[in-house]
Amino acid sequence: MTTGCLLAVLGCLSLLTGAHGYFITVDAHAEECFFEKVTAGTKLGLAFEVAEGGFLDIDIKIYNPEGKTIHEGERESNGRYTFPASMDGVYTYCFSNKMSTMTPKIVMFTMEVGDDTKAEHHAPNAEEGEQAGGNKMEDMIKELSAALSGVKHEQDYMEVRERIHRSINDNTNSRVVMWSVFEALVLVAMTIGQVYYLKQFFEVRRVV
Repeated sequence: MTTGCLLAVLGCLSLLTGAHGYFITVDAHAEECFFEKVTAGTKLGLAFEVAEGGFLDIDIKIYNPEGKTIHEGERESNGRYTFPASMDGVYTYCFSNKMSTMTPKIVMFTMEVGDDTKAEHHAPNAEEGEQAGGNKMEDMIKELSAALSGVKHEQDYMEVRERIHRSINDNTNSRVVMWSVFEALVLVAMTIGQVYYLKQFFEVRRVV
């Protein structure tokens, strides 16, 4: 295997291992934060979806290493954000459910760490041609890996949404059945009441 091919494979592997997926439960009045330490210029990404709980909403905040807010969203059901790291240090992603009084939220999210956009590749003059070819192949593999990662994320989101919609349909069907049973019981009670009232009415008239 040539040096260029080896670099391409390693680049592909590093990209594939740069994404981390999680399922978390954020309790009512609680906040869960996650951290990623990177160098300046590194591409960062966050994709999330609220799977269960309440109105399927969550507050999201992203902080830079200085504690300044990069992004802030309120009562969001899903989202996807990508940005380059402006400085070295730890970036923080926080999911807040403080607006909920008693309902926990289940959140699915992935944290992606890409390549350093400021990184430069240097090679000896004797290997410049081979290195250039290897870099092109590496870039192509990374683009393909990023596309496959995007497809995987979309599949995860579709699965979560399908589960959410199925849960909503099941809850709706259960409520419809319960309401139908309640209406039937009310009708039976009203019928029995009317029969009893008419029976009492005619008995009173006979006595008179």
